[in-house]
Amino acid sequence: MNTAFQTATIVDVDATITSKNYTDYYNNFDMKALLSEIFGTQVDDRLNAYMACCGRHVRDGRGDNIALVHEDTSGNVTRMSFAELDAASAQAANLLLSYGVQVGDQVATMLPRTPELLTVVLATWRIGAVYQPLFTAFGYDSIKYRMDKADTKVVFTNQENRGKFEDLAEQTKMVMVGSVVDAQTWGDDHYAQSMAVHSQTLAPVSLDTDAPFLQMFTSGTVGKSKGVSVPLGALSAFYLYMRYAIDLRDDDHYWNMADPGWAYGLYYAITGPLLLGVTTYFNEVGFDATHTRDFMVRHQITNLASSPTAFRMMKSSGVFDSLHNDTNAKLSLRCANSAGETLNTEVVSWLETYLGCQVKDQYGQTETGMTCCAHHALAHECPVGSMGMALPGHRLVVLDDDMNVLPDGEQGQLAVVVSQSPAFYFRGYSWNEKQAFIDDYYLTGDVVERHSDGSYWFSGRDDDIIITAGYRVGPTDVENTVLEHDAVAESAAVGVPDEVRGHTIKSYVVLKDGIEGSEQIAKEIQELVRKRLSTHAYPREVEFVAELPKTPSGKIQRFLLRSLSLA
Repeated sequence: MNTAFQTATIVDVDATITSKNYTDYYNNFDMKALLSEIFGTQVDDRLNAYMACCGRHVRDGRGDNIALVHEDTSGNVTRMSFAELDAASAQAANLLLSYGVQVGDQVATMLPRTPELLTVVLATWRIGAVYQPLFTAFGYDSIKYRMDKADTKVVFTNQENRGKFEDLAEQTKMVMVGSVVDAQTWGDDHYAQSMAVHSQTLAPVSLDTDAPFLQMFTSGTVGKSKGVSVPLGALSAFYLYMRYAIDLRDDDHYWNMADPGWAYGLYYAITGPLLLGVTTYFNEVGFDATHTRDFMVRHQITNLASSPTAFRMMKSSGVFDSLHNDTNAKLSLRCANSAGETLNTEVVSWLETYLGCQVKDQYGQTETGMTCCAHHALAHECPVGSMGMALPGHRLVVLDDDMNVLPDGEQGQLAVVVSQSPAFYFRGYSWNEKQAFIDDYYLTGDVVERHSDGSYWFSGRDDDIIITAGYRVGPTDVENTVLEHDAVAESAAVGVPDEVRGHTIKSYVVLKDGIEGSEQIAKEIQELVRKRLSTHAYPREVEFVAELPKTPSGKIQRFLLRSLSLA
């Protein structure tokens, strides 16, 4: 592994003044002090996520502060204050109660980034229920699996996504966010009409810090996606990331470009900023470099969170290159943050030159939230290309195959020492799909190397997870979906390096006897995966082969297929 690094040279004078020293803060981390920092004397506010992220701000006189700025696909802008979000979420919460939703029940949305999505999230939390995201690109199989596992009680969706549910509406209550005609067509309740008859007040339900408030699913290489129940105790870890890595400030215009159908967007585009009482920005338009630039200029975005894929697409588009010469289109960025995959030196240098700010790389998982970060608000050396340093409240080690702690400079599996990590909240998969712990260690499955300065460097997965455009895709899900095609006998999926997306998905396919591979079959396979699984998980390349490499026990050797793809 290349251990050379470049230290970032841009200095944010204001940040330097307010920053704490990383080593001091990390070594003297105190959970009680952190809870006091977040909640003051009202520590019980952490016992309900709605209260932590909205209710307390209204109670404490910050109700007029803007919680959300939303721009739709036509450029129309909606602003919601915390007080308005409080009233709307009470109506939605009362609606959920009228459906019989109880503490611990699952409520889902399949919606784009809209005020309605945010309202339903807070309403779900308010009554002690659990919010379950459904990514808008999911196909039928992905939706059904998640709803079956979670026994989802209510789904809020729109006309564009309603058809994906087919017979799933028989097992759950469907609410249409759209026109009255759309609701009538499907026989669903109409969101606005149903909300209007309910009260704008409702007391929140207090829970225990171990009670879940989010139900996530994470990709895996073997079997189906695993359930991750996020407890209220995670709020303090989310705060640590937002405050000390993101360096979110009261006056920031903060835009996290990640979709809230996934962990990074839900944790840190919704929960995190609202927890800090800071405005979050929703852009309903899909990624486009020109629109992204114009959105940042139009809304004077000061703090940006995105993925290396998005940054690479911004760079390759060329639309940012002349910004510094355009007096009518100035960026206001103070800092940027990157997560999802490794951020390379070339992109870092481009951001500094053309976006005019320093970008920090940060690492996490659906299970853990962010655990290893280059911190904007904690002063430490920032070697470009590293994952950063351990998030305060987390003790990280690198293990060999025998669970021995390795010295600096040797590659092994990254693990969290649970007993020495007071901010770590993950306690196991929702339905015990996999053993995630050995003794006192949570095993991340990621191979890293620790350097003597305390920084961690990503090497790869110890399994076959594919990270494409920042999304984590389990190859088994792709393979099983490809096998649904009548012509397919066997299938294997691997990630292939791609300059823009990091990796794209390639399927190796063995066809049934007597069937010849063709462009038509390849297209049918791609469309099948798009429809059944997800648009981000379909194979951009399909190669027909006579056989797949396997171990003597019959396990597919994906590493050989990856090598073949690079040949």
